[in-house]
This record gives sequence, structure tokens and C-alpha cells, in this order.
Amino acid sequence: MKIRAAVLRRSPVEPPFQASRPLSIEDLELASPGNDEILVRIGAAGLCHSDLSVINGDRPRPMPMALGHEAAGTVEAVGPGIHDLAPDDHVVMSFMPSCGHCLPCAEGRPALCIAGADANRKGTLLSGARRLMCEEVPIHHHLGVSGFATHAVVSRHSAIRIDPDIPFTHAALFGCAVLTGVGAVVNTCRAQPGQTVAVVGLGGVGLAAVLGAVASGAERVVAVDLARDKLEIALSLGATDAFLASDLDVVEQIREATKGGVDHALEMAGAVKAFDLAYRITRRGGTTATAGLANPSSQFAIPAVSLVAEERRVLGSYLGSCVPSRDVPRFIGLYRRGRLPVDRLLSSTGPLEGINAAFDRLHAGQVIRHVIDFEGA
Repeated sequence: MKIRAAVLRRSPVEPPFQASRPLSIEDLELASPGNDEILVRIGAAGLCHSDLSVINGDRPRPMPMALGHEAAGTVEAVGPGIHDLAPDDHVVMSFMPSCGHCLPCAEGRPALCIAGADANRKGTLLSGARRLMCEEVPIHHHLGVSGFATHAVVSRHSAIRIDPDIPFTHAALFGCAVLTGVGAVVNTCRAQPGQTVAVVGLGGVGLAAVLGAVASGAERVVAVDLARDKLEIALSLGATDAFLASDLDVVEQIREATKGGVDHALEMAGAVKAFDLAYRITRRGGTTATAGLANPSSQFAIPAVSLVAEERRVLGSYLGSCVPSRDVPRFIGLYRRGRLPVDRLLSSTGPLEGINAAFDRLHAGQVIRHVIDFEGA
């Protein structure tokens, strides 16, 4: 079938993207779903820094590639072997498909699936297939989703069924921002009621982490960013304290305010300076976690003695250490009860044709989440 999709044909590309136009809106040929795959009509897809990192070259991927990994939509057809999804079901896509039988999957850690990571690196679906073509040339899939498109074929293991009454513009955010941000708090750090949590870097994922910290019952939720407007947003979402990362004595300010540092500090900016700040504001015996995807060449140095003498923990968090089939429904449950107001992360919506200008706004920090709204187009 013919579809429209945003295709990246070269990387790195420098901003302003409205001028350099890294993404072209093209007519592609989408093959029918194969075994254990589904065809989804995309309802909405969010712009994320993980997409931006492919455009700017921080995350090298094979070209050409149809971008977009945070998406939700309606099942239109199912391939052979699928009996638990049907046409008209609504689904959220996860950007890490899981095979279910490698060692990480067997340990209950599908975010670390070996086959899924290999497929994502190669730009294929979990099966190893590519279902997108342009004039007989294969187009690579982005993280098994390629959601900046009118339709997508994805692995069954990339999709989680949801209730049909949730707007797609909200549902899409659960596929990346919410899983990664909220999951980092509740799964990776295992934050407990009454503890203190700091979030360094207040993009969509960072502000989702603020929501997760509030929902987890943290006594103090400390927001840290370079932008005052992001700090104001964090306070409106339930953060109890806000600090400018550019203040020369910001570490001392936070440690004094929290009586020696926070129980859990999460770095969400994808920058070594932010990671260093997060480490230095973590208390003795506390946890520093990072879900920010820094440039692969970046290095982080830790004072080795502090790991022993202060019993510190440093953790990585990918997909919020989530089990998507478990965590998407429970996070949606919190959203329904008003405890996780994910809709407040949505800054703006727009058509697919405006995607390059929207990435300029994301790059400039002018939006939390901009969502391509295919139903409203």
C-alpha cells in the first residue's frame, strides 16, 4: 500500500531544520504485515530528542530511514500467527521490541532484549525484515516503529493494546516519554514514599520523571534545568523545589536544601555536565541514574573512592527499565485517576508537513512534546 512518511536520507544535518530540511515527506510503499506483525494506522506521533539525535548524528543509524518511535494508532490488519490483536484495536508502540526468550527477556528485562537491540541498530523489524520501499530501494525502520507516517508495520512485540477512549495525542506519549521518565523513577531507582528525588534536565522525559516522582509519593521533588520556564513548568507539575543549573553554587544550594543531598538523582539531559551535577547532589548511600542518551564519544569520570566510602549506586535506565506490556496499562491507570497528568506534557500538535519546523522548536527547547496529529490533519 502507498503511505506518506517523513524520511531522513542523510545525517548529520545542522539546524535550522526549516532551512536544511533533513526530513522529506515522501510516498513510500508499505508491504503487508508478515508473521507476528501488524499494520497500524498512525493516529499520533511525538517528536523526541532520540529522533533529533539521529538527525544531528549523535546516534548513527543506517540511511535512508523513516523516523519516529513514539506513536499510537489503530490496528488495520494482523499478520499470520496473531490471535490477541484484531482490526480496530488501539495500540501504543514501544521502541524496543522484545523476543521473549533471550537472557534479558527471560530475566524480566525486555528493554535489554538482545534481538530487539540488534534489529533497532540495523534498522529492521524484530523479524529482520524491512517493509518499507521507495522506488525499489529499502527504507530502514526507526526503532521498529517509523511512526512519522500515515501507516506502519510493526512487530506484535512492539505494540501494547490500550482502551479506545484515550486520545492518540496523549496515548503516543506513553510509548517513550512516560515509559522512560516515569519508569526511571519507579523501576530503575525504585523511589519510595517519603524519599527525595531530583531530576536534572526537564525535557519531555525529564518532566515525565517529575510526574513519576510526585506519583511515587516523594517528599521532595527537586527540578534542575538551564531554563527558568522549564522550572516553572516543573513546579506546576508538583515539584517542590527548583534550581537553575547555571548557578555556580547550585550543588551547594541543593545539598543544603535537602540536608546532604537527595536519595535519587536522575539525569535526563544527555549531557556529561548534567550527569556530573546529578552525581554531586546525590546523598551518601543514594542512587544516581541516567536515562539521557549522550553522544557515544562522551565520557563520565567518577571519584572511585566515593562509590565505596559512600556506598553510592550509579545506574543506567533504558526504556525506564520497563516491561511495556505491564507498565503501559498501569501508567495509563494512574493517568485515568489524575495521578499522572501526561496530557500536560503536550505543548502543541501539527501536521506531518510541519515536522522540520517542529524539530527546530524542539532543538531550541521551546516545546516539551510536539505531536504530529494525523487524525487532526
